[in-house]
Amino acid sequence: MATPTVTFWGAARTVTGSMHLVETNGGKLLLDCGLFQGRRSEARQRNSRFPFLPSAIDAVILSHAHIDHCGNLPNLVRQGFAGPIYCTPATRDLLAVMLADSAKIQEEDAAYLNRKREHGEPPIEPLYRREDAHNTVRQCRTVPYDQPHDLGHGVQVRFVDAGHLLGSAMVALAIHANGHEQTLTFTGDLGRRGLPILRDPAPVPPGELLISESTYGGQTHEPVALLTDALGDVARKTAERGGKVLIPAFSLGRTQTVVFFLHQLMNAGRLPDLPIFVDSPLAVNATEVFRLHPECFDEQTVQLLEDDPDLFGQQRIRYVRSVEESKQLNSRHDPCIIIAASGMCESGRILHHLKNNIEDPRHTVLIIGFQAPHTLGRQLVERRPEVRILNRTLKPRAEVVVLSGFSSHADQNDFRAFLGPLAGQAKRVCLVHGEMDRAEALARDLRQQGFAEVLIPDRGQTVKLS
Repeated sequence: MATPTVTFWGAARTVTGSMHLVETNGGKLLLDCGLFQGRRSEARQRNSRFPFLPSAIDAVILSHAHIDHCGNLPNLVRQGFAGPIYCTPATRDLLAVMLADSAKIQEEDAAYLNRKREHGEPPIEPLYRREDAHNTVRQCRTVPYDQPHDLGHGVQVRFVDAGHLLGSAMVALAIHANGHEQTLTFTGDLGRRGLPILRDPAPVPPGELLISESTYGGQTHEPVALLTDALGDVARKTAERGGKVLIPAFSLGRTQTVVFFLHQLMNAGRLPDLPIFVDSPLAVNATEVFRLHPECFDEQTVQLLEDDPDLFGQQRIRYVRSVEESKQLNSRHDPCIIIAASGMCESGRILHHLKNNIEDPRHTVLIIGFQAPHTLGRQLVERRPEVRILNRTLKPRAEVVVLSGFSSHADQNDFRAFLGPLAGQAKRVCLVHGEMDRAEALARDLRQQGFAEVLIPDRGQTVKLS
């Protein structure tokens, strides 16, 4: 019987498109199935074609509901995958709103580009449609945290709280092959210690093969207290010059965290009573899902909710659903804060706000998350003199401020705390979900802590469990 293997098909030496194929006992399991984000042509090619036959996959194990981990599931289903998708209950609920929104964006972007295409060019098809998204959610099977579940083919899965997003999980696999048990741990995206709302990550389960994210390897985040002060300073300074604060934010997790901080700043009198708009139907729906799963909250948030049911700002903050109301925000001339998806400025309503405001120096673009290479968000962080937004070339004059401390990813200190106890237990560590310099920084530190073999696999590389 062949030794179990893992082939890294996504988020290998990059941050997007998480997808890892586990083969054992004649079965094929997929850890995550995320969208690759980057140059439009490359992203289209990567996301459209799978390097394996989708119908041959027996099951998908989903770590969490961020688009770079779940966003290509409807395409997998459309191309023939009919097996179960295992995830936590909160992830399933977030997945339902996430994929419906993603499919809507796919359809709308294709329609927009088709209206703009040159005569004679072939029409552009969406990567998948809303029907594919609905079919995907029907295939979900929920497994609560810390309850082992048999998947067949001699494999047992256990989800452990990753503290990164509502419902996010580390994946612990016990694989019975060749007469003995082998273990694999996949961290998914590891959360941070001390962020509000969610519980801190649980201890990382030991595994002979440890697959860990490395997004912020070698880097440390600002303390939460300093982050709150910085957010307030940006909002106040922008308001003083009569501008808007535009915040590209992932609708899941990041938006709720920013709303939490703004709510606390206003309650404490540290932020003027500025109009705040969350311009994302997905964020509205996601926030409702957050309210349905208090079992994922930390003790402080549970207590705050008891004392202040308006914690997520549903009375103070305006949640925008309609396109017409979103367009009206561009005609506002008074200072305000607009939070809109997508977090990397690649799609969604933030593009229209940037198009209408990026050339005005009164405004601020506040970047609060990692920006993958070649995305519009990365171009803004790099202060490119010109950018293309919705087929228009624009000269950014708005101030661009980066507050990376909002990230819900572990930093170098978190990695030491979470992974350090496994030195001597993990025979091999594979670092994924990180650019090369970040992965190499984490690899050096892990080797110093006593991990014997640390690899940074390339896309398509296969590693044996033993």
